[in-house]
Amino acid sequence: MKITGIIPARYASTRFPGKPLVDIGGKSMVMRVFEQVSKVEKISEVIVATDNEDIYDHVNSNGGKAVMTREDHPSGTDRCYEALTKCTGDFDFAINIQGDEPFLKPEQISSLCDALTPEVEIGSMMKKIKDRKDLFNPNVVKVVVSEPGNALYFSRQTIPYQRNSKEAVWMDNYDYFKHLGIYAYRSDILKKLASLPEGKLEKAESLEQLRWLEKGYSIKMVETDIESIGIDTPEDLEEVKKKLNL
Repeated sequence: MKITGIIPARYASTRFPGKPLVDIGGKSMVMRVFEQVSKVEKISEVIVATDNEDIYDHVNSNGGKAVMTREDHPSGTDRCYEALTKCTGDFDFAINIQGDEPFLKPEQISSLCDALTPEVEIGSMMKKIKDRKDLFNPNVVKVVVSEPGNALYFSRQTIPYQRNSKEAVWMDNYDYFKHLGIYAYRSDILKKLASLPEGKLEKAESLEQLRWLEKGYSIKMVETDIESIGIDTPEDLEEVKKKLNL
């Protein structure tokens, strides 16, 4: 099984322009992610997929590998597919790793790699919700899975809804899971996903993965206990620096 790790890195983030290049304790965010993913033994090659020459030059001049991709990709999935076509050699799977999680744990990616088989079309990750605030936060995406471990649905709402119980005891009755935005695509499936039009469910919830479910693709979910630390805004960055004394 040959796997590549792809890190989409756009410069023009609405909430945090230039985010991949910000300094975190003497190292850029994008290089922190690159180095963490490079520690995963089952990943043969790691590349940064960017639309910006400064990011491209920065990664390549600091021991990483970057490829230039189009500016007009509507999603990270589309950018991943273009990057995959520029990889050297053939890969069975491509893993899309978010470029704004500089403290990503290699063992988290390893557990996703372990779950990949020729039968898996798409793989992703989930973590048990332990904070009640997350349960009712629409920015925390929830997922319900089948007994074999495939995603049944993703939603910003709290799912499943427990009709005969009060909300205060929902977490006592049922294990709820939040979705972590790491995806592993089988290479032939990624090519198909890149050509799909926006779906009705995706438009309603603003969740790209619903496009794939609506078209009949399966998403294998892998549970993790590791908490991700995402950085979406300059305020997030400052908060993380304070917590980690950086």
